[in-house]
Amino acid sequence: MKKTLLCFIVAGLLLFLFFYWQNNGLVVSAYEYSDAKITPELEGLRILQISDLHSKNFRGRLIEKIEEQKPDIIVITGDLIDSYDRDIDSASKLITAILPIAPVYFVPGNHEYNNSRLYAELAAFLAESGVTVLEDSSSKIWEKGLNIIGIADLAFRDAALYDDGAAMVAMQQAAETNVEAHMFNLLLAHRPEYFDLYFQSNVDLVFCGHAHGGQVRIPFVGGLVAPGQGLFPEYTSGIHKKNDTSMVISRGLGNSILPLRIFNRPEIVVVTLRGQVTD
Repeated sequence: MKKTLLCFIVAGLLLFLFFYWQNNGLVVSAYEYSDAKITPELEGLRILQISDLHSKNFRGRLIEKIEEQKPDIIVITGDLIDSYDRDIDSASKLITAILPIAPVYFVPGNHEYNNSRLYAELAAFLAESGVTVLEDSSSKIWEKGLNIIGIADLAFRDAALYDDGAAMVAMQQAAETNVEAHMFNLLLAHRPEYFDLYFQSNVDLVFCGHAHGGQVRIPFVGGLVAPGQGLFPEYTSGIHKKNDTSMVISRGLGNSILPLRIFNRPEIVVVTLRGQVTD
């Protein structure tokens, strides 16, 4: 009886440690993106992506990981706060810590919309702190030929248009309007399931989050479930390509409704831009 009880205690402890590691053990996913449009001025530019923090506090470990990557710019693709948050303390502390590392660009996600009162406070803090908040707008780094576009999440549009189809058209128009033909166009958008919309907008590289990596990742299969995509979703992580547009998907950092990640550790993404070598 004592041996059986001891086995249960040990198994329970090991299971706890495994789940703790799965939900708190940060991982960096690094990619190189090559394109003929990458100018010498953009060669080697390091873009670090943060997504779906949901106000999770990594107690300094996240800041250390970000500093180690030596990014040139940092992009945040939504859900910095959660629908159920009552303050912006975790988000504001992160922003304050990363701003000295590199310029920060932000687009809101559905949780910012769902917590609109708190998002108003967050948006004001971001703007005052020097973060570039992009909602159907763009920011150009002329000397590098880089145009960073951000489009507001579908949730913001549904409230005004009451129609998903009209909201999607508005999203595409917002992206297309901000495209610069003679620059490298980088799009920040929260949801990866609208990849068709993004590549039709003639952008070059898209950064998304929202899917949380499928929450539970099944080895050799992929993510189990994602909002907006259902079971066994297509877009949960990595780089995807259609025509001349590529989309980078972050598995995110925090959790919301589902509090557990399995085989899906919290992730920050780093993409290094490379020009294509021609003969």
